[in-house]
Amino acid sequence: MSRVNIVLNKIDKYRWEVPKTGRMKVPGMIYSSEVLLKGEAQQEPLKQVSNVATLPGILKASLAMPDMHWGYGFPIGGVAAFDWKEGVVSPGGVGYDINCGVRLAATALDEPSVRPRLVELADALYRDIPCGVGSTGSIKLSVAEEKKVLIHGSRWAVSKGYGDESDLAHTEDGGCLADADPAIVSERALKRGQKQLGTLGSGNHFLEIGVVDRIYDEEAARTMGLYPDQITLLIHSGSRGFGYQVCDDFLGRMTKAMKSVDFNLPDRQLACAPIQSEDGRRYLRAMACAANYAWANRQILLHHSRRVFEKVLALGPRDLSMRLVYDVCHNIAKRETHVIDGKNRETCVHRKGATRSFGPGHPAVCDTYRRIGQPTLIPGDMGTASYVMVGTQKAMEETFGSTCHGAGRILSRKAAQKMSRGRTIHRELEDKGILVRWTGRSTLAEEMPDAYKDVTQVVEVVHGAGLSRKVAKLRPIAVVKG
Repeated sequence: MSRVNIVLNKIDKYRWEVPKTGRMKVPGMIYSSEVLLKGEAQQEPLKQVSNVATLPGILKASLAMPDMHWGYGFPIGGVAAFDWKEGVVSPGGVGYDINCGVRLAATALDEPSVRPRLVELADALYRDIPCGVGSTGSIKLSVAEEKKVLIHGSRWAVSKGYGDESDLAHTEDGGCLADADPAIVSERALKRGQKQLGTLGSGNHFLEIGVVDRIYDEEAARTMGLYPDQITLLIHSGSRGFGYQVCDDFLGRMTKAMKSVDFNLPDRQLACAPIQSEDGRRYLRAMACAANYAWANRQILLHHSRRVFEKVLALGPRDLSMRLVYDVCHNIAKRETHVIDGKNRETCVHRKGATRSFGPGHPAVCDTYRRIGQPTLIPGDMGTASYVMVGTQKAMEETFGSTCHGAGRILSRKAAQKMSRGRTIHRELEDKGILVRWTGRSTLAEEMPDAYKDVTQVVEVVHGAGLSRKVAKLRPIAVVKG
Protein backbone atom coordinates (compact mmCIF):
# COMPACT_ATOMS: atom_id res chain seq x y z
CA MET A 1 0.00 0.00 0.00
CA SER A 2 1.20 3.48 -0.79
CA ARG A 3 1.77 5.99 1.98
CA VAL A 4 -1.07 8.53 2.18
CA ASN A 5 -1.80 11.53 4.34
CA ILE A 6 -5.47 12.47 4.62
CA VAL A 7 -6.35 15.86 6.06
CA LEU A 8 -8.96 15.79 8.83
CA ASN A 9 -10.95 18.74 10.13
CA LYS A 10 -12.08 18.27 13.73
CA ILE A 11 -15.77 19.12 14.14
CA ASP A 12 -16.18 18.07 17.76
CA LYS A 13 -14.91 15.47 20.22
CA TYR A 14 -16.31 12.57 18.18
CA ARG A 15 -16.63 13.86 14.59
CA TRP A 16 -13.97 14.52 11.96
CA GLU A 17 -14.47 15.64 8.38
CA VAL A 18 -12.50 14.58 5.34
CA PRO A 19 -12.99 17.67 3.15
CA LYS A 20 -14.52 17.22 -0.28
CA THR A 21 -11.63 17.47 -2.74
CA GLY A 22 -10.77 16.31 -6.24
CA ARG A 23 -13.27 13.79 -7.56
CA MET A 24 -15.08 13.38 -4.23
CA LYS A 25 -18.82 13.95 -4.67
CA VAL A 26 -19.42 14.26 -0.93
CA PRO A 27 -17.19 14.79 2.11
CA GLY A 28 -16.07 12.02 4.41
CA MET A 29 -17.29 11.87 8.01
CA ILE A 30 -15.28 9.95 10.60
CA TYR A 31 -16.67 9.08 14.03
CA SER A 32 -13.67 8.57 16.26
CA SER A 33 -11.44 10.06 18.95
CA GLU A 34 -7.95 11.50 18.89
CA VAL A 35 -6.61 8.37 20.58
CA LEU A 36 -8.25 5.96 18.13
CA LEU A 37 -7.11 7.98 15.12
CA LYS A 38 -3.44 7.81 16.12
CA GLY A 39 -1.07 5.62 14.16
CA GLU A 40 -0.09 5.22 10.54
CA ALA A 41 -2.46 2.24 10.17
CA GLN A 42 -5.42 4.65 10.22
CA GLN A 43 -4.30 6.48 7.08
CA GLU A 44 -5.22 3.73 4.64
CA PRO A 45 -8.87 3.42 5.76
CA LEU A 46 -9.13 7.22 5.69
CA LYS A 47 -7.98 7.13 2.07
CA GLN A 48 -10.62 4.49 1.41
CA VAL A 49 -13.27 6.79 2.91
CA SER A 50 -12.31 9.47 0.40
CA ASN A 51 -12.26 6.93 -2.45
CA VAL A 52 -15.79 5.76 -1.64
CA ALA A 53 -16.90 9.40 -1.77
CA THR A 54 -16.17 9.42 -5.53
CA LEU A 55 -18.74 6.74 -6.41
CA PRO A 56 -21.80 7.69 -8.48
CA GLY A 57 -24.99 8.45 -6.59
CA ILE A 58 -23.48 8.59 -3.11
CA LEU A 59 -25.58 10.61 -0.65
CA LYS A 60 -24.61 13.01 2.18
CA ALA A 61 -21.18 11.62 3.08
CA SER A 62 -18.86 8.64 3.06
CA LEU A 63 -18.93 7.48 6.68
CA ALA A 64 -16.61 5.51 8.95
CA MET A 65 -17.10 4.28 12.49
CA PRO A 66 -14.44 4.31 15.27
CA ASP A 67 -13.58 0.63 14.67
CA MET A 68 -12.53 1.39 11.09
CA HIS A 69 -9.59 -0.40 9.53
CA TRP A 70 -8.44 -1.32 6.05
CA GLY A 71 -10.69 -3.59 4.00
CA TYR A 72 -11.16 -4.62 0.39
CA GLY A 73 -12.25 -1.47 -1.44
CA PHE A 74 -14.37 0.00 1.32
CA PRO A 75 -12.94 0.37 4.83
CA ILE A 76 -14.21 -2.06 7.42
CA GLY A 77 -16.35 0.15 9.62
CA GLY A 78 -17.56 2.01 6.53
CA VAL A 79 -21.12 3.13 5.75
CA ALA A 80 -22.31 4.61 2.46
CA ALA A 81 -25.78 5.19 1.05
CA PHE A 82 -26.53 5.48 -2.66
CA ASP A 83 -29.59 6.76 -4.48
CA TRP A 84 -31.73 3.75 -5.41
CA LYS A 85 -32.33 4.93 -8.97
CA GLU A 86 -29.03 6.64 -9.84
CA GLY A 87 -26.50 5.06 -7.49
CA VAL A 88 -24.32 1.95 -7.52
CA VAL A 89 -23.92 -1.22 -5.52
CA SER A 90 -20.44 -2.55 -4.77
CA PRO A 91 -19.50 -6.02 -3.43
CA GLY A 92 -16.52 -4.37 -1.75
CA GLY A 93 -18.98 -2.26 0.25
CA VAL A 94 -20.45 -5.44 1.74
CA GLY A 95 -17.38 -7.65 1.99
CA TYR A 96 -16.54 -11.28 1.40
CA ASP A 97 -18.37 -12.59 4.48
CA ILE A 98 -21.88 -11.46 3.56
CA ASN A 99 -24.07 -11.05 6.65
CA CYS A 100 -21.32 -11.78 9.06
CA GLY A 101 -23.17 -10.96 12.24
CA VAL A 102 -23.67 -11.48 15.95
CA ARG A 103 -26.49 -12.94 18.01
CA LEU A 104 -26.88 -12.66 21.76
CA ALA A 105 -28.71 -15.22 23.87
CA ALA A 106 -29.49 -14.79 27.56
CA THR A 107 -30.08 -17.56 30.10
CA ALA A 108 -31.67 -18.02 33.52
CA LEU A 109 -28.24 -18.93 34.96
CA ASP A 110 -25.73 -16.91 36.97
CA GLU A 111 -21.94 -17.13 37.10
CA PRO A 112 -21.64 -19.04 40.44
CA SER A 113 -23.87 -21.83 39.11
CA VAL A 114 -21.84 -22.21 35.89
CA ARG A 115 -18.24 -21.71 37.06
CA PRO A 116 -17.80 -25.22 38.52
CA ARG A 117 -18.78 -26.75 35.13
CA LEU A 118 -17.15 -24.15 32.91
CA VAL A 119 -14.27 -26.32 31.71
CA GLU A 120 -16.66 -29.12 30.80
CA LEU A 121 -18.98 -26.64 29.07
CA ALA A 122 -16.20 -25.05 27.02
CA ASP A 123 -14.88 -28.48 26.02
CA ALA A 124 -18.34 -29.63 24.93
CA LEU A 125 -19.00 -26.51 22.85
CA TYR A 126 -15.61 -26.93 21.19
CA ARG A 127 -16.31 -30.61 20.52
CA ASP A 128 -19.91 -30.28 19.30
CA ILE A 129 -19.82 -26.99 17.35
CA PRO A 130 -17.79 -27.47 14.14
CA CYS A 131 -15.23 -24.71 13.73
CA GLY A 132 -12.04 -23.88 11.86
CA VAL A 133 -11.07 -23.34 8.22
CA GLY A 134 -13.15 -25.46 5.85
CA SER A 135 -15.07 -27.07 8.70
CA THR A 136 -18.19 -29.07 7.85
CA GLY A 137 -21.14 -30.02 10.02
CA SER A 138 -23.66 -32.79 10.37
CA ILE A 139 -26.10 -31.11 7.97
CA LYS A 140 -25.60 -32.27 4.39
CA LEU A 141 -27.88 -30.42 2.00
CA SER A 142 -29.09 -31.49 -1.39
CA VAL A 143 -29.03 -28.70 -3.96
CA ALA A 144 -32.83 -28.49 -3.82
CA GLU A 145 -32.83 -28.18 -0.02
CA GLU A 146 -29.97 -25.69 -0.04
CA LYS A 147 -31.99 -23.45 -2.33
CA LYS A 148 -34.80 -23.49 0.24
CA VAL A 149 -32.26 -22.26 2.84
CA LEU A 150 -31.22 -19.46 0.49
CA ILE A 151 -34.82 -18.34 0.02
CA HIS A 152 -36.16 -18.69 3.58
CA GLY A 153 -33.12 -18.13 5.86
CA SER A 154 -33.78 -18.56 9.58
CA ARG A 155 -37.35 -19.64 8.92
CA TRP A 156 -36.03 -22.74 7.13
CA ALA A 157 -33.94 -23.59 10.18
CA VAL A 158 -36.88 -23.15 12.56
CA SER A 159 -39.09 -25.28 10.28
CA LYS A 160 -36.53 -28.09 10.68
CA GLY A 161 -36.62 -27.90 14.48
CA TYR A 162 -33.64 -25.60 15.03
CA GLY A 163 -35.25 -23.18 17.48
CA ASP A 164 -38.74 -21.72 17.47
CA GLU A 165 -40.82 -18.84 16.09
CA SER A 166 -39.83 -16.44 18.89
CA ASP A 167 -36.25 -16.50 17.56
CA LEU A 168 -37.42 -15.05 14.24
CA ALA A 169 -39.01 -11.98 15.82
CA HIS A 170 -35.70 -11.14 17.51
CA THR A 171 -33.63 -11.47 14.34
CA GLU A 172 -32.95 -8.48 12.09
CA ASP A 173 -35.34 -8.61 9.11
CA GLY A 174 -36.88 -11.73 10.63
CA GLY A 175 -33.80 -13.65 9.48
CA CYS A 176 -34.71 -13.39 5.81
CA LEU A 177 -34.12 -10.90 3.01
CA ALA A 178 -36.71 -10.91 0.26
CA ASP A 179 -35.84 -11.17 -3.42
CA ALA A 180 -33.24 -13.92 -2.90
CA ASP A 181 -32.84 -15.86 -6.15
CA PRO A 182 -30.79 -19.09 -5.99
CA ALA A 183 -30.91 -19.37 -9.79
CA ILE A 184 -28.35 -16.54 -9.95
CA VAL A 185 -25.85 -18.26 -7.65
CA SER A 186 -22.92 -20.14 -9.21
CA GLU A 187 -22.57 -23.90 -8.96
CA ARG A 188 -19.29 -23.39 -7.13
CA ALA A 189 -21.02 -21.30 -4.45
CA LEU A 190 -23.78 -23.89 -4.07
CA LYS A 191 -21.21 -26.67 -3.71
CA ARG A 192 -19.30 -24.74 -1.01
CA GLY A 193 -22.50 -24.15 0.93
CA GLN A 194 -23.81 -27.70 0.94
CA LYS A 195 -21.62 -28.97 3.78
CA GLN A 196 -20.98 -25.86 5.90
CA LEU A 197 -24.37 -25.01 7.35
CA GLY A 198 -24.25 -25.08 11.15
CA THR A 199 -20.51 -24.36 11.39
CA LEU A 200 -18.73 -21.51 13.13
CA GLY A 201 -15.90 -20.88 10.68
CA SER A 202 -12.46 -19.50 11.41
CA GLY A 203 -10.59 -16.24 12.00
CA ASN A 204 -12.43 -13.80 14.24
CA HIS A 205 -15.56 -15.95 14.48
CA PHE A 206 -16.40 -17.23 17.95
CA LEU A 207 -18.76 -18.52 20.59
CA GLU A 208 -18.42 -16.60 23.84
CA ILE A 209 -19.90 -17.41 27.23
CA GLY A 210 -20.18 -14.15 29.09
CA VAL A 211 -21.50 -12.56 32.25
CA VAL A 212 -23.54 -9.37 32.48
CA ASP A 213 -20.95 -7.25 34.25
CA ARG A 214 -22.66 -3.85 34.34
CA ILE A 215 -26.00 -2.28 33.51
CA TYR A 216 -26.06 1.29 32.14
CA ASP A 217 -29.72 1.61 31.14
CA GLU A 218 -32.07 -0.14 33.55
CA GLU A 219 -35.19 0.24 31.42
CA ALA A 220 -33.61 -1.06 28.21
CA ALA A 221 -31.88 -3.91 30.07
CA ARG A 222 -35.15 -4.91 31.67
CA THR A 223 -36.87 -4.89 28.27
CA MET A 224 -34.13 -7.22 26.96
CA GLY A 225 -34.28 -9.42 30.05
CA LEU A 226 -30.70 -8.64 31.10
CA TYR A 227 -29.54 -8.38 34.72
CA PRO A 228 -26.21 -8.40 36.65
CA ASP A 229 -24.27 -11.67 36.91
CA GLN A 230 -26.45 -13.34 34.26
CA ILE A 231 -24.85 -15.89 31.91
CA THR A 232 -25.04 -15.00 28.22
CA LEU A 233 -23.88 -16.47 24.93
CA LEU A 234 -22.57 -14.48 21.96
CA ILE A 235 -22.28 -16.12 18.54
CA HIS A 236 -20.26 -14.44 15.78
CA SER A 237 -20.38 -16.09 12.37
CA GLY A 238 -21.40 -15.46 8.77
CA SER A 239 -22.18 -17.04 5.42
CA ARG A 240 -19.05 -19.22 5.33
CA GLY A 241 -17.62 -20.31 1.97
CA PHE A 242 -20.96 -19.75 0.27
CA GLY A 243 -20.96 -16.01 0.92
CA TYR A 244 -17.28 -15.73 0.05
CA GLN A 245 -17.91 -17.32 -3.34
CA VAL A 246 -20.90 -15.08 -4.09
CA CYS A 247 -18.75 -12.02 -3.41
CA ASP A 248 -15.83 -13.34 -5.44
CA ASP A 249 -18.06 -14.24 -8.39
CA PHE A 250 -19.58 -10.77 -8.62
CA LEU A 251 -16.34 -8.91 -7.98
CA GLY A 252 -14.89 -10.71 -10.98
CA ARG A 253 -17.97 -9.99 -13.09
CA MET A 254 -18.11 -6.29 -12.14
CA THR A 255 -14.36 -5.76 -12.48
CA LYS A 256 -14.57 -6.95 -16.09
CA ALA A 257 -17.64 -4.79 -16.73
CA MET A 258 -15.88 -1.67 -15.41
CA LYS A 259 -13.69 -1.65 -18.51
CA SER A 260 -16.68 -0.65 -20.62
CA VAL A 261 -18.03 2.15 -18.40
CA ASP A 262 -16.69 5.56 -17.53
CA PHE A 263 -16.69 5.58 -13.73
CA ASN A 264 -12.96 6.38 -13.48
CA LEU A 265 -12.56 4.60 -10.16
CA PRO A 266 -9.64 5.60 -7.90
CA ASP A 267 -9.28 1.93 -6.81
CA ARG A 268 -10.15 -1.17 -8.86
CA GLN A 269 -11.36 -2.81 -5.63
CA LEU A 270 -14.34 -0.42 -5.75
CA ALA A 271 -15.75 -2.37 -8.71
CA CYS A 272 -19.49 -1.69 -8.81
CA ALA A 273 -22.56 -1.61 -11.00
CA PRO A 274 -25.57 0.71 -11.22
CA ILE A 275 -28.23 -0.60 -8.86
CA GLN A 276 -30.78 -0.67 -11.67
CA SER A 277 -28.47 -2.50 -14.10
CA GLU A 278 -28.66 -6.24 -14.68
CA ASP A 279 -25.41 -6.80 -12.77
CA GLY A 280 -26.58 -4.62 -9.90
CA ARG A 281 -29.94 -6.36 -9.54
CA ARG A 282 -28.35 -9.81 -9.87
CA TYR A 283 -25.78 -9.06 -7.18
CA LEU A 284 -28.42 -7.89 -4.71
CA ARG A 285 -30.47 -11.05 -5.28
CA ALA A 286 -27.41 -13.28 -4.86
CA MET A 287 -26.29 -11.29 -1.81
CA ALA A 288 -29.74 -11.89 -0.29
CA CYS A 289 -29.16 -15.64 -0.74
CA ALA A 290 -25.90 -15.39 1.21
CA ALA A 291 -27.52 -13.25 3.90
CA ASN A 292 -30.25 -15.84 4.37
CA TYR A 293 -27.67 -18.63 4.52
CA ALA A 294 -25.87 -16.75 7.32
CA TRP A 295 -29.04 -16.23 9.33
CA ALA A 296 -29.93 -19.92 9.02
CA ASN A 297 -26.37 -20.75 10.07
CA ARG A 298 -26.49 -18.66 13.25
CA GLN A 299 -29.95 -20.04 14.05
CA ILE A 300 -28.59 -23.59 13.90
CA LEU A 301 -25.52 -22.65 15.94
CA LEU A 302 -27.76 -21.25 18.67
CA HIS A 303 -29.88 -24.42 18.68
CA HIS A 304 -26.83 -26.67 19.03
CA SER A 305 -25.43 -24.43 21.78
CA ARG A 306 -28.70 -24.71 23.71
CA ARG A 307 -28.48 -28.49 23.53
CA VAL A 308 -24.85 -28.43 24.77
CA PHE A 309 -25.77 -26.28 27.78
CA GLU A 310 -28.71 -28.52 28.64
CA LYS A 311 -26.63 -31.71 28.42
CA VAL A 312 -23.57 -30.50 30.33
CA LEU A 313 -25.53 -28.73 33.06
CA ALA A 314 -28.27 -31.39 33.21
CA LEU A 315 -31.01 -28.81 32.72
CA GLY A 316 -34.28 -28.86 30.86
CA PRO A 317 -35.15 -26.11 28.35
CA ARG A 318 -37.32 -24.30 30.90
CA ASP A 319 -34.61 -24.25 33.59
CA LEU A 320 -31.94 -23.11 31.14
CA SER A 321 -34.28 -20.62 29.44
CA MET A 322 -31.74 -19.71 26.77
CA ARG A 323 -33.61 -17.17 24.66
CA LEU A 324 -32.48 -15.04 21.76
CA VAL A 325 -32.15 -11.37 22.72
CA TYR A 326 -31.31 -10.23 19.19
CA ASP A 327 -29.35 -11.03 16.03
CA VAL A 328 -27.67 -8.27 13.99
CA CYS A 329 -25.82 -8.36 10.70
CA HIS A 330 -22.90 -6.10 9.86
CA ASN A 331 -21.90 -6.89 6.26
CA ILE A 332 -24.86 -6.05 4.03
CA ALA A 333 -26.41 -3.73 1.44
CA LYS A 334 -30.11 -2.93 1.95
CA ARG A 335 -32.85 -0.93 0.31
CA GLU A 336 -33.97 1.56 2.96
CA THR A 337 -35.89 4.84 3.11
CA HIS A 338 -34.10 7.72 4.82
CA VAL A 339 -34.83 11.40 5.28
CA ILE A 340 -32.27 13.47 3.37
CA ASP A 341 -32.62 17.26 3.14
CA GLY A 342 -36.12 16.96 4.57
CA LYS A 343 -37.35 14.46 1.97
CA ASN A 344 -37.77 10.68 1.99
CA ARG A 345 -35.20 9.06 -0.32
CA GLU A 346 -34.99 5.46 -1.46
CA THR A 347 -31.42 4.34 -0.86
CA CYS A 348 -29.12 1.37 -0.96
CA VAL A 349 -27.21 1.48 2.34
CA HIS A 350 -23.89 -0.37 2.42
CA ARG A 351 -22.77 -1.37 5.90
CA LYS A 352 -19.39 -3.06 5.95
CA GLY A 353 -18.30 -3.81 9.47
CA ALA A 354 -21.13 -1.59 10.69
CA THR A 355 -24.37 -2.37 12.52
CA ARG A 356 -27.90 -1.15 11.90
CA SER A 357 -28.89 1.18 14.74
CA PHE A 358 -32.51 2.14 14.12
CA GLY A 359 -34.03 4.35 16.77
CA PRO A 360 -37.18 4.08 18.91
CA GLY A 361 -40.43 3.85 17.00
CA HIS A 362 -38.95 2.64 13.72
CA PRO A 363 -41.32 0.14 12.05
CA ALA A 364 -38.43 -2.21 11.15
CA VAL A 365 -37.73 -2.77 14.86
CA CYS A 366 -39.70 -5.70 16.32
CA ASP A 367 -42.55 -5.04 18.74
CA THR A 368 -40.49 -6.12 21.77
CA TYR A 369 -37.92 -3.36 21.29
CA ARG A 370 -39.68 -0.69 19.25
CA ARG A 371 -40.10 1.55 22.29
CA ILE A 372 -36.37 1.52 23.20
CA GLY A 373 -34.76 1.16 19.75
CA GLN A 374 -33.09 -1.74 17.99
CA PRO A 375 -30.54 -3.68 20.05
CA THR A 376 -27.00 -3.39 18.68
CA LEU A 377 -24.33 -5.89 19.72
CA ILE A 378 -20.69 -4.77 19.88
CA PRO A 379 -18.27 -7.64 20.58
CA GLY A 380 -14.74 -6.84 21.69
CA ASP A 381 -11.65 -9.00 21.67
CA MET A 382 -11.72 -12.24 23.62
CA GLY A 383 -9.86 -10.75 26.58
CA THR A 384 -11.84 -7.62 27.40
CA ALA A 385 -15.58 -7.07 27.06
CA SER A 386 -18.55 -6.87 24.73
CA TYR A 387 -21.39 -4.34 24.83
CA VAL A 388 -25.13 -4.32 24.32
CA MET A 389 -26.48 -1.01 23.01
CA VAL A 390 -29.64 0.35 21.39
CA GLY A 391 -30.22 2.46 18.31
CA THR A 392 -31.07 6.15 18.39
CA GLN A 393 -32.86 8.86 16.45
CA LYS A 394 -29.50 10.62 16.14
CA ALA A 395 -28.18 7.67 14.14
CA MET A 396 -31.19 7.95 11.84
CA GLU A 397 -30.38 11.61 11.24
CA GLU A 398 -26.62 11.29 10.77
CA THR A 399 -25.51 7.80 9.74
CA PHE A 400 -28.48 6.21 7.96
CA GLY A 401 -29.24 4.40 11.22
CA SER A 402 -25.75 2.88 11.65
CA THR A 403 -23.16 2.39 14.38
CA CYS A 404 -19.92 0.42 14.91
CA HIS A 405 -19.69 -3.40 14.85
CA GLY A 406 -16.80 -4.30 17.18
CA ALA A 407 -13.36 -3.30 18.37
CA GLY A 408 -11.64 -3.10 14.97
CA ARG A 409 -8.18 -4.42 14.19
CA ILE A 410 -5.02 -2.37 14.67
CA LEU A 411 -2.59 -5.16 13.74
CA SER A 412 -2.61 -7.30 10.63
CA ARG A 413 -2.69 -11.02 11.22
CA LYS A 414 0.96 -11.24 10.22
CA ALA A 415 1.93 -8.45 12.62
CA ALA A 416 -0.06 -10.07 15.43
CA GLN A 417 1.73 -13.37 14.92
CA LYS A 418 5.06 -11.57 15.12
CA MET A 419 4.09 -9.75 18.32
CA SER A 420 2.89 -12.98 19.96
CA ARG A 421 6.22 -14.81 19.61
CA GLY A 422 7.41 -16.10 22.93
CA ARG A 423 4.02 -15.57 24.55
CA THR A 424 1.40 -18.10 25.61
CA ILE A 425 -1.83 -16.28 24.80
CA HIS A 426 -4.21 -18.86 26.27
CA ARG A 427 -2.31 -18.77 29.58
CA GLU A 428 -2.55 -14.97 29.63
CA LEU A 429 -6.30 -15.25 29.16
CA GLU A 430 -6.67 -17.96 31.78
CA ASP A 431 -4.92 -15.66 34.25
CA LYS A 432 -7.81 -13.26 33.63
CA GLY A 433 -10.37 -16.00 34.31
CA ILE A 434 -11.13 -16.66 30.62
CA LEU A 435 -11.01 -20.19 29.21
CA VAL A 436 -10.17 -20.50 25.51
CA ARG A 437 -10.58 -23.39 23.09
CA TRP A 438 -9.32 -22.98 19.53
CA THR A 439 -8.35 -24.63 16.26
CA GLY A 440 -5.40 -23.77 14.08
CA ARG A 441 -1.87 -23.01 15.22
CA SER A 442 -2.07 -19.31 14.41
CA THR A 443 -5.62 -18.55 15.56
CA LEU A 444 -4.85 -17.26 19.04
CA ALA A 445 -1.87 -15.24 17.86
CA GLU A 446 -3.87 -13.56 15.11
CA GLU A 447 -6.80 -12.89 17.43
CA MET A 448 -4.98 -11.91 20.62
CA PRO A 449 -6.37 -8.84 22.43
CA ASP A 450 -3.37 -6.72 21.41
CA ALA A 451 -4.44 -7.03 17.74
CA TYR A 452 -7.55 -4.94 18.39
CA LYS A 453 -8.52 -1.45 19.45
CA ASP A 454 -9.90 -0.96 22.93
CA VAL A 455 -13.59 -1.79 22.48
CA THR A 456 -14.51 0.41 25.46
CA GLN A 457 -13.00 3.43 23.71
CA VAL A 458 -14.84 2.53 20.49
CA VAL A 459 -18.14 2.23 22.36
CA GLU A 460 -17.58 5.53 24.16
CA VAL A 461 -17.31 7.26 20.78
CA VAL A 462 -20.60 5.96 19.37
CA HIS A 463 -22.31 6.50 22.73
CA GLY A 464 -20.91 10.01 23.05
CA ALA A 465 -21.80 10.85 19.44
CA GLY A 466 -25.32 9.58 20.03
CA LEU A 467 -25.21 6.85 17.35
CA SER A 468 -26.17 4.17 19.86
CA ARG A 469 -26.72 4.09 23.61
CA LYS A 470 -25.04 1.80 26.15
CA VAL A 471 -27.27 -0.74 27.85
CA ALA A 472 -24.98 -3.41 29.32
CA LYS A 473 -21.38 -4.62 29.47
CA LEU A 474 -20.61 -8.33 29.08
CA ARG A 475 -17.46 -9.93 30.53
CA PRO A 476 -16.15 -13.08 28.77
CA ILE A 477 -15.44 -16.21 30.82
CA ALA A 478 -15.05 -18.81 28.04
CA VAL A 479 -14.39 -18.48 24.30
CA VAL A 480 -14.42 -20.99 21.46
CA LYS A 481 -12.46 -19.72 18.45
CA GLY A 482 -12.43 -21.06 14.96
